[in-house]
Amino acid sequence: MADRHLNGAYYGPSIPPEKSYHRHGRGEGCDCCGCLCGCLFNLIFKIIFTIAVLIGLAIFVFWLVLRPNKVKFHVTAAELTQFNLSTTTNTLLYDLSLNLTIRNPNKHIAIYYDRFEARAFYGGQRFAATELPSFYQGRKTTTDLNLEFNGQNMVVLKNSELSDYNSDTSSGIYGIDVKLYLRVRFKLRGALKTNKFKPKIECDLKVPLDSNGNASGRFETTRCGLRW
Repeated sequence: MADRHLNGAYYGPSIPPEKSYHRHGRGEGCDCCGCLCGCLFNLIFKIIFTIAVLIGLAIFVFWLVLRPNKVKFHVTAAELTQFNLSTTTNTLLYDLSLNLTIRNPNKHIAIYYDRFEARAFYGGQRFAATELPSFYQGRKTTTDLNLEFNGQNMVVLKNSELSDYNSDTSSGIYGIDVKLYLRVRFKLRGALKTNKFKPKIECDLKVPLDSNGNASGRFETTRCGLRW
């Protein structure tokens, strides 16, 4: 019995195959994280791009429907009856009146002027200011306003500016800047109202002195610049 087992082809029990152990390295985790970050970045980019396209489209449709045009400001008349500067006290005596026209050419846009302040400057120095009550301007209309500046104020001019004043006094025409500080709202299509905007309007004027009915020149209508 023992000999038969020894002489037979018997080599004992089969050896099981070795198990392979795969160790997850850090590289695979990083690849997975990088893929996730890339997908997230791509999604955010698509969302931002879509929002930008929609905003651009909305602005284009708004412009196409309303066709907004720039509001125009003109000083059509100016009268200066006093503009005397005392170099000893640096006191300026002035009396200036202006006619201002505002043209709203828009067909579908009306304007609320919630604040309307006008400031007068000479040689870069403010010497007067006036404020008008709030008002409403309808579509495709022109509004005429009267601005009055009179009184006295201290104005300190540098040598170069004082030289310009003497030159203006000799010619009888003074370079006066008038700036408008506004707070406006727009009414669109009769219902929708916008937030408040603060445009600034600058009028560079050449105003002749009119002393006792004798004007030293003729004032020319001046268009004012508009900045938002």
